[in-house]
Amino acid sequence: MSQYWSNDDELFLLAKEKLFVALVGDILDTMGLVHQFLSPQLKPIDPGMVILGRAMPVLEADYFQQSGPGNSALSEKPFGLMFHALDDLKKNEVYICAGGSLRYAQWGGLMSTRAQKCGAAGAVIHGFHRDTNEILNMGLPVASFGSYAQDQGPRGKVVDWRVPIELDGVRVMPGDVIFGDRDGVLVIPAQAVDDAFHGAFEKAKGENEVLTALKNGMTTVEAFDKFGIM
Repeated sequence: MSQYWSNDDELFLLAKEKLFVALVGDILDTMGLVHQFLSPQLKPIDPGMVILGRAMPVLEADYFQQSGPGNSALSEKPFGLMFHALDDLKKNEVYICAGGSLRYAQWGGLMSTRAQKCGAAGAVIHGFHRDTNEILNMGLPVASFGSYAQDQGPRGKVVDWRVPIELDGVRVMPGDVIFGDRDGVLVIPAQAVDDAFHGAFEKAKGENEVLTALKNGMTTVEAFDKFGIM
């Protein structure tokens, strides 16, 4: 059992209070996990939002509105499996999607309402969102490349969920931890979560000591020699 937390509720609450994304990213570097940040263009839609939860990966694909049936049952299914994926969200999970293009929004206000009702921790959209004011008013943490009103209805579909996906060369597995703030979005592999957060909490203590030393006039050379942190 962790010395800091006994379940995800406690971990996520404590991490939001004590940590920030860059700090956990630094610990992953020391663990040899040096490619865990998603695109620097992927940001929370409000700078104060923090996204922290277990990944529920969703796979999107481009589709074009058809007048007749195709060879896949999804061709005749509006939005594909999006509603099924959305309804399957669990407490503390983050809807994180890959696939599809930048021709349409992959997240919106009604989706946010359902996700919030399910107890989800937020959404990370590797593309655009829409209904910004509605999402901001309800306070669900969402990260995306920006806002764009064009609907995905005739343009894209969810083809699967709770499957491995890849974003910006980073693999995201169901149950990985997603941690995002105004400085970036980080993927923490499930098997590395305990070590990464333990290390981050310890580093946070050390950084507070360094900060105090610097404020008291210690040079950065002296501080790094003494604390090994900068």
